[in-house]
Parts: sequence; structure tokens; C-alpha cells
Amino acid sequence: MANPEQLARLRGLYAVTPERADGGALLADVEAALAGGCRVVQLRDKLSPMAERLARARALRAATLRHGALLLINDDLALCRLVDADGVHLGRDDGDLAQARRLLGPEKILGASCYADLARAQAAEQAGADYVAFGAAFPSPTKPEAANATVDLFFRAKTALTVKVCAIGGITAANAPTLLAAGVDLLAVITDLFSAPDIAARAAAYQRLFEEAQS
Repeated sequence: MANPEQLARLRGLYAVTPERADGGALLADVEAALAGGCRVVQLRDKLSPMAERLARARALRAATLRHGALLLINDDLALCRLVDADGVHLGRDDGDLAQARRLLGPEKILGASCYADLARAQAAEQAGADYVAFGAAFPSPTKPEAANATVDLFFRAKTALTVKVCAIGGITAANAPTLLAAGVDLLAVITDLFSAPDIAARAAAYQRLFEEAQS
């Protein structure tokens, strides 16, 4: 498990990068999200060649360091090591969590997709995950076939688990308060953030929701 200081930073807007053909445009969009207060970014790139993924990861590592933010890599432990990212996020078919924990060591963050399955989340916690992600919280334009993770599931997860809980799928600034009321620690957002006319302002709006939930 990652160190307590790292774990304490796992709260707030969790920006998951969209697929972009233009790496420069992607970096500019992430920079805007960081300027708006986002402090957790995941590089999710399933389409680019390895050299391009490496270039993007290095650029995002530099940007997140400038802003004091975390960078997590989707499904690529090797890339995480190459750029010294803060950790990885693994889906159902992305490898064994316990093995990933051993390879990452104790300092890096390990996240796991658990869909709408609390038992899977409990197993992920036992395997060394630092946070678990449930989704889709709402109908998702990115994964329209995803099973629905109900608000009740998030309530139960906060009771049954000690790790951080992340919601993903169809989240907007309008429906996010329902999830925050259920105790969610991280809101993983793609479309509502990166399709916003003002990405920095949208990121700031999400961060305000977390501040209001704590007050």
C-alpha cells in the first residue's frame, strides 16, 4: 500500500484523459484541468504507438509535478516506471493486482476497476489496491455498455472497505453531489471535463463540490 501522504492526496476530481490524436492539444487540456485545481490525473491511451505514449507520459509527468498533482498510468507498469509516475490503474483484464503491488513496491499507488462488484473490490483491497473504482455511476458516453453502479453500492463500499472509493462513468458537475453524499473520495471524469468549453472552470467547479461536501 502507498504511503499515508500519497493516500491523503487521493481526493477530489480525478481527470482521466480522453483519446486525442493531437498530443499537444491533450497536454493543453490537462494543463487547463490542473490550473482549475485538479490534483489527480490518469493517462489512459489505448491507441497511440509506444513512442507517442511515452512522450505524452513524460509531458504529463512534468505538468503534474509543476502543479503538485499525482499522475497515474492506465494499464502499463513499464510506462509508470519509465516516467516515475505516482502509480497505475488496472482493469479486469490488465494483470494480477497482487503481482502489480509487488512490482510497484510500497511507494506507488495502485488502483483497480471493480465495475459494480463489491466482492471484487474487497479482493482488490486484499491484493494491495489503494483505491477501487466503481462504475458506471450513470449512463456513460465512453462505455455505454457498462453495468450500473448504484448509489447504494457506494454507501456499502464506504462501510465495507478501508481503501479509497472512486466513482466513474457518466459523471457531471450536476449529478456529482449525489455521489459525494455517499462518501465517494474520487470522481473520475472524462467527457464532462474535457468537452467543457472552459476546462479550468469546470475543474474548479468539481473541486468546489468537494469543499462544500466537507463543510
